[in-house]
This record gives sequence, C-alpha cells and structure tokens, in this order.
Amino acid sequence: MAEEKPNPQQNQINIELSEEVAEGIYSNLAMIAHSNSEFVIDFIRLMPGVPKAKVKSRIVITPEHAKRLLAALKDNIEKYETTFGAIKRTDEMPKFPMNFGGTVGEA
Repeated sequence: MAEEKPNPQQNQINIELSEEVAEGIYSNLAMIAHSNSEFVIDFIRLMPGVPKAKVKSRIVITPEHAKRLLAALKDNIEKYETTFGAIKRTDEMPKFPMNFGGTVGEA
C-alpha cells in the first residue's frame, strides 16, 4: 500500500486583516492577569497630563497560547536586537512633556 504524503496546504490558515485592524492601536502600557484557564492582557494608552488611562484593547488567551506568545516575542526581540542593537530598559515610568513640546494653549 502506498504511503500518503502530507499536503502542506492542509496546515495553511487563511488570515483576513480588515483595514481598521491593520491600522493598529497605540499602547504604551500592558497589564496582565490570569486565572487557571486564561490570561487576560489589557493594552492601555497613558496620555500626559491625564489622570485616567484607558484600556484600548483586551486580549484573552489560553495558558498554552500565552506560552507560545512569550516564545514568539522572545524570538522577535532577539532578531530585532541583532539588527538594531540592544533595547534599553528602565524601571522608570515614561516621562511625558506636559505640553507635548509645543506652546501651552490659552482659552
């Protein structure tokens, strides 16, 4: 009996990316929580001079996918640093100019 060869197209996934999602959402803070069955990642945007920060996107994934995401991020950071140099990390909160670098407006 002849052995069947695996079809490489069987493992392909057709991924659709809408225009709105392709634009992306800027986030400069992430908060992560977990339970026994899921990880919740909130992507947050902090704005200078604004005491409240808004969650811009929430992603809920399984623990297995969280571990895969960790490995993928590690791999991509290594590739980035090989190309562009080490990413500098500080433990300080981001410092925003209170006037975004322009003149202060008056009403």
